[in-house]
Amino acid sequence: MLNKKLVFMLITDSRDKLRQFHISYRLIFALAIIAAFLFIANILLTTSFVRSQVASLEIKKLRSENAFLSKKFEDLRGQVSKITGIYNELVEKEIVIRNIFNLPEISLDERQLGIGGPENMGVEISNTMQLANTAETDIESLLRLARFEKEKYEEVFNVLSEKRALLDHTPSIWPTRGYFSRGFGVKFDPFTGNQQFHSGVDIANRTGTPIYAAADGTVKFAAFDNGGLGNLVEIDHGFGYVTRYGHMSKFKALKGQAVKRGMLIGYVGSTGYSTGPHLHYEVIKNDRQVNPMDYIVSIK
Repeated sequence: MLNKKLVFMLITDSRDKLRQFHISYRLIFALAIIAAFLFIANILLTTSFVRSQVASLEIKKLRSENAFLSKKFEDLRGQVSKITGIYNELVEKEIVIRNIFNLPEISLDERQLGIGGPENMGVEISNTMQLANTAETDIESLLRLARFEKEKYEEVFNVLSEKRALLDHTPSIWPTRGYFSRGFGVKFDPFTGNQQFHSGVDIANRTGTPIYAAADGTVKFAAFDNGGLGNLVEIDHGFGYVTRYGHMSKFKALKGQAVKRGMLIGYVGSTGYSTGPHLHYEVIKNDRQVNPMDYIVSIK
């Protein structure tokens, strides 16, 4: 079959010449194979070119995304740096607060809370990945420090809350206006002239002068005292403190009432064992009468 030939005859207008062309099947078959090869090669090259173009576009896109992410990680590190600065300021303030209120200090080693960075297992990583790992490590470290500092601030807050409650319930003001007429301790009795222990201080003023609670607390007694203090208000402040206000002309506070420092509880009078209008003021700490002058730091 391949040895056969095709004959092509070319007839001109003059008809005096006749041309023949012989082409073997073998040649036609070879040309067909070459054409098929060229066609397939063209398809493969075209496909490869298209793929390379697509890959090039993808690489450009990935490079653009990589540059964008790198910029974001840099910005993130900048934000972390700012937050770290704010955290350090909070730590400094906490240290000052601890020093002011004599609270236990926290050692530097305890504050550091070091953590290890990510392991790359010897594999070379890109600059973007390095930035990502650094940002991740910084954030994890900052979160650990923030949780630690939150716990320490809660400790400080609880201690200061207790101290605030103690301060609010500690007698600290003059309970009324007037002049100091008799002090605490062994004094002469105005009725007998004999020396005897005076359990408080006397502040003289006109009848009806307002009397105020020296600290926060609860009124435990508001009635006439047969022991000589006449109309008496007694306030339990907690923390071992009790104050007593004697010789009142009339009451403003009632038994069981919660009072705040500076709240009106009655008026100066001369009821009970008294030579004239004045307030007898006592401070009791842990069931022991103490000098009220040690607990008067200001006038209302």
